[in-house]
Amino acid sequence: MRSAQFVILGPGALGSIISAHLARAGHSVVVLARGARARNIEQQGLRIKGLAEITRSVRVLTDPSALRAADYLIVATKTPGTQAALERLRHVQAGVALSVQNGLMKDELLADAFGAGRVLGALANTSGELLPSGEVLFTRNVNLMLGELDGTVSERARRLAAILDESGVRSSAVEGILSWEWSKFVAWLALIGLAVTTRTVTGRYLGDPDGAWFLVQLVREAARVARAAGIELIEEGAILPLRAILSGSDAQAVAAVRAAGEEFAVNAPEHRMSALQDLEAGRRLEVEETFGDMVRRARQRDVHVPLLEATYHLVAAIDRINSGSQPRSA
Repeated sequence: MRSAQFVILGPGALGSIISAHLARAGHSVVVLARGARARNIEQQGLRIKGLAEITRSVRVLTDPSALRAADYLIVATKTPGTQAALERLRHVQAGVALSVQNGLMKDELLADAFGAGRVLGALANTSGELLPSGEVLFTRNVNLMLGELDGTVSERARRLAAILDESGVRSSAVEGILSWEWSKFVAWLALIGLAVTTRTVTGRYLGDPDGAWFLVQLVREAARVARAAGIELIEEGAILPLRAILSGSDAQAVAAVRAAGEEFAVNAPEHRMSALQDLEAGRRLEVEETFGDMVRRARQRDVHVPLLEATYHLVAAIDRINSGSQPRSA
């Protein structure tokens, strides 16, 4: 095929949610997939349940070399293998490229593949779970934020946000997208660290006094890396009470986290972080491109992050043991 309006790389939970909503709204959508997931979508279409009930057929492309151009390329894969996946898409003329992945490497990888001028920053406070049946359980639809990497809001960011929002995936264009991305990431790292090690629902470890203390220390270490990088963290960009964690005493910070845990216990009692879902399904975790990347950024800026580094090594070990993979080089 020569071109498409929307191309979604990685129709897992979030990629499927975005694709299905855009297709239902009448937009031309192509998903880049492979293996069992590609076959499932070809045979049964995209199937969403939960916050929305959608079944839509979309075109599935298994050979990236067949694609020549896309108005919008949205990367929604898990972070491992992103660089290799983008290498196979370098030939594509992408009008706008963005990633809704976790971590900070995503914008840099897209800029390397397509040029920084074609890249929008993005932050998804949207989530779901890919079920063994191939259906996706849509669980969270708060906001998908878009913005230029230079911190401004452009017409193209507003236009794409409007398309997504009108399709049913809540979205908006924002200033300072890198602050939003970093703010989510410092909280995400701490949440993942607790989710993978405790293997329980989010509200339970947030509500535990020792779990809350551990999380507070992780967030504070990651925040020091953000400050060294010249990034201002904002409360709105995280799903944790960042202001209380970073400016309050230990007792105040722990109390704020435990209060957040109580809210999860009431409003989302079964909420599980995506990494915990992956762990329980035997899938590889996002380690090197998230924890490893933050530790490397800390080293580059001479920021001491002992607890974050220890958690990185522990999560890496859990990932290898769980998946049966070989140790990385020391």
